[in-house]
Amino acid sequence: MSLAKRHALVTGSTSGIGLAIARALAKEGADVVINGMGDPTKIEAERTGIEKDFGVRAVFNGADMTKPAEIAAMIADAQTKLGSLDILVNNAGIQFVSPIETFPIEKWDAILAINLSSAFHAMRAAIPGMKTQKWGRIVSTASAHSLVASPFKAAYVAAKHGLAGLTKTAALELATSGVTVNCISPGYVWTPLVENQIPDTMKTRGLTREQVINDVLLVAQPTKQFVTVDQVAAMVVYLCSDAAAQVTGANLSMDGGWTAA
Repeated sequence: MSLAKRHALVTGSTSGIGLAIARALAKEGADVVINGMGDPTKIEAERTGIEKDFGVRAVFNGADMTKPAEIAAMIADAQTKLGSLDILVNNAGIQFVSPIETFPIEKWDAILAINLSSAFHAMRAAIPGMKTQKWGRIVSTASAHSLVASPFKAAYVAAKHGLAGLTKTAALELATSGVTVNCISPGYVWTPLVENQIPDTMKTRGLTREQVINDVLLVAQPTKQFVTVDQVAAMVVYLCSDAAAQVTGANLSMDGGWTAA
């Protein structure tokens, strides 16, 4: 499933799911642009690690995903430095939990900007080049919350539902262009961010580690297993392959059966 000579950009890819996606694409031969926040030394180590491990070009761009002009400039920079942009993975995202009546307005605005609007701005900038070359892959990281809701996550659920709708619309617009547009909707994914929440939840609720995992985090996932970052990354690689040329407009669930009911 070679992606040699393809060029990819993955937003929110300095850690977690996004980094796993960037490395998986690089493993298949794609040059990659990584984007995100974090310690500059660690980011540079990840960038050089991709080049060393897979023999591809890896570029870092620190565009602020709340700023449309920076997003457009990042797409242009990727096209210039890599020669083209064949694959766009919209992965950047943040979360905040609160009842609607006390949900901070600035948190609502930030979540909608990063989780939804950034994907629109990136797609808007990338699509013309993909149409010109008659080949492209756009994949967005949605969530089980693109299909079902949970309380106290108004902004996140609204953004992920919107991302699923944006995916369908773009897929229809690009159906005859050689560009496919899909999204992946994982349930709980095992990342350091999730793992680091467990001790606080144990203390706050008076639960064991196993109880937090099974009765709090995985209560909605029938398999009682986390999705792994490598499983999400493998799905992205498949969607970017020629084998998935007729998969477009899809919202692919990876949630251990969460949304089956």
